[in-house]
Amino acid sequence: MTILNNALSGAVAAQASLNASSQNIANLQTKGYTRQGVLLTAVTAGYSAQGAGSGVKLSAMLRFSDSYKSQQMWRANSELGQRNQVQPYLTQLEQVMGDEQSSLSNGVDNFFKALNAVGEDPTSGPLRGQVVTAAHAMAESFNSIYAVTRNQQLSVQQQRESVLPKFNTLVANIASLNERIVTAGALGTNTSGLVDERDVAIDQLSQLASIEVLEQPDGSRTVSLKTGQPLVVGKMAGSLGINTTSGSPVMEATFARSTYAIDDARMGGQLGGLGNFERNTLLPLQTSIKEMAEQMATAVNTQLAAGTDPAGNAGTPLFALNGGGAGGILSVPAGYAATDLAFAAAGEAPGDSTNLQALVAIKQQTITLTSVGSVSIGDADTQLVGKLAVDSQQNQSLLNTALTIRRQAEDDWAATSGVNRDEEAINLVEFQNMYQANMKVLAVANQLFDSTLAMFG
Repeated sequence: MTILNNALSGAVAAQASLNASSQNIANLQTKGYTRQGVLLTAVTAGYSAQGAGSGVKLSAMLRFSDSYKSQQMWRANSELGQRNQVQPYLTQLEQVMGDEQSSLSNGVDNFFKALNAVGEDPTSGPLRGQVVTAAHAMAESFNSIYAVTRNQQLSVQQQRESVLPKFNTLVANIASLNERIVTAGALGTNTSGLVDERDVAIDQLSQLASIEVLEQPDGSRTVSLKTGQPLVVGKMAGSLGINTTSGSPVMEATFARSTYAIDDARMGGQLGGLGNFERNTLLPLQTSIKEMAEQMATAVNTQLAAGTDPAGNAGTPLFALNGGGAGGILSVPAGYAATDLAFAAAGEAPGDSTNLQALVAIKQQTITLTSVGSVSIGDADTQLVGKLAVDSQQNQSLLNTALTIRRQAEDDWAATSGVNRDEEAINLVEFQNMYQANMKVLAVANQLFDSTLAMFG
């Protein structure tokens, strides 16, 4: 009887709808879960003019997703990962270099103050001793700041090396999920759970580097870096690594036995943030600190060589330049004494301060630094700290913006794909009523069938 078929199809459809709602409610707090639904279609009456129809059928399981919103969320995650990764480094550098007691400016100012003070009596042993003491302190300031940049450089390298295994694991997982999704789809199995798992992996990958994702007709997704290098094609997965054979680390992508060099400063995400910070902020700053120490030390040593000490001997170097290893970049030679300072001009009496005044004037000499260009020695550290502060504030501003955009993208995604508790509660009631109504129709149909049989009993 048609009435039985209609009611049975309605009950089955209601049960499928209840199953979808119960699955949604069960995953109310599951990260990355995309809500599901059912597509119900009326079955037509065929060629019968008197037939109302043949019930309802479940045409498809629906997955409420929007590719554009997912892409926006992944792009926002890349920007957030890039800005968030480097902010602690910038904040530390800004605090250390801007500290009044440990800054380069404090060490340089105190050194030249000691030179000015000895001008009152160039033959005074204590005043001359203060110059040597201030020289030691200034050298330690340079070494301390330089050590911070070296430690940060090592930390950046270690972080990069720790991110790569996670990156490669995610790439391999996405390729594996591609294969499972294609296979399950070919068998007619619901792949929504697998697609959700793959989307979560893609979202995590996007935080590590900026990626481009393309949907393929078979349900798989192709993933590549924003700079064009392939990472995932179907079930094939690539990997990232660091090549050190040239002497300096170079990021490389390997895919299908082909190797591609990567500019890690342009990768985006955490890896791109680390590469950009190291190349465009940390290394130039490190070089500038070393250049400042070398040029100032050379100027002081050269001027001292032009004068004579109290015994009439030519001046000896006050500063020794080191390679930046365990000995730092600057030091005062061991055993250097106050009597070694050559403040008098050549041929003048010990009390002469001609060469001393030339030493004091060095503070106003111009030096050239990689980060800020040509500046006076006295203003060099202020310029370095100022540029660092601008970089830090700019990154913090971009970080705040990226955080806002990411939250908006997540809200937009949730508006389409997220589970709404109230909506699912309404669906439960409606599909429950639908199921009960169809079961009531089945009961009525059964009564009619029994009555019909009784007529012939």
